[in-house]
Amino acid sequence: MRPSRDDIETRHTAPAEEHQSIWPSILYFGTPVALVTTMNADETPNIGPMSSAWALGYTIVMGWESTAHTLANLRRERECVINLPGPALVEEVETLAPLTGRNPPAPHKADTFRFEPRKFQAAGLTPAEAETVKPPRIAQCPLQFEAKVTAIHEPATRPDGEYFRIVEAHVQRVHALTSIVKPGTNHIDPRHWSPLLYVFRHYFATGQEIGRSFRAED
Repeated sequence: MRPSRDDIETRHTAPAEEHQSIWPSILYFGTPVALVTTMNADETPNIGPMSSAWALGYTIVMGWESTAHTLANLRRERECVINLPGPALVEEVETLAPLTGRNPPAPHKADTFRFEPRKFQAAGLTPAEAETVKPPRIAQCPLQFEAKVTAIHEPATRPDGEYFRIVEAHVQRVHALTSIVKPGTNHIDPRHWSPLLYVFRHYFATGQEIGRSFRAED
C-alpha cells in the first residue's frame, strides 16, 4: 500500500531536525551492487563485486580503485559483463567481497583480502556464455549487461594518497530474466525487479513503491 497524501504532508510539515557535519569513512549512500565479469590474462574468468556504478543512457560509468584486478582486466581486454544481482544473492555477493583475482593481493589489502582464481566456484555461481564479449554472464543475476570499454579516466589523487579510475563502458546487449520484463515490451517491471542495494556497507532491498516519475513506462 502506498502512503496516503495525508501521511506525506504530515512528514513534510513535521518540525525540522538538526543536521551536523560529519566525515564518514565511505560515501556509499545507496547504490546497486554489480558483479563485473572480466577475462584474466590466462583466459579464465574473474568476478569483481562493486557498487560504484551508474547509467547514462547506454553508457555505464564505473569507479575502480587503481590497484583493482578487475581494472587491470578492463584496461587490457576492454570488455566485460555487468551483472546485477537481486537480494536473494546477498550471501554470494558477500562471499566474493573479500576475494581478489590479483596474486598476491595489493599490499594495502593483504590483511583482509585473499587471492582466489576460481570466483565462480567459490561463490557457487554459474557462468553463462555471452553473445558479444568473451567474459561470461552470471546465470543467477536477473539483469546482465554485455559492454565494451570506451574510455578510462584518471582523476586527481585524493588527499589521503589513494586514487581511482573512472571507466566508461557502452552496453551492447541486455539480458533480463523473463519474469521481470513486462510482457510484449522491452521494459523492466519494477514491481518484479529489486536490485541489491549497498548502503554505507550494509545490504538492503528496495521497499514498496511510493510514487512514479511522469516518464514511467507502464
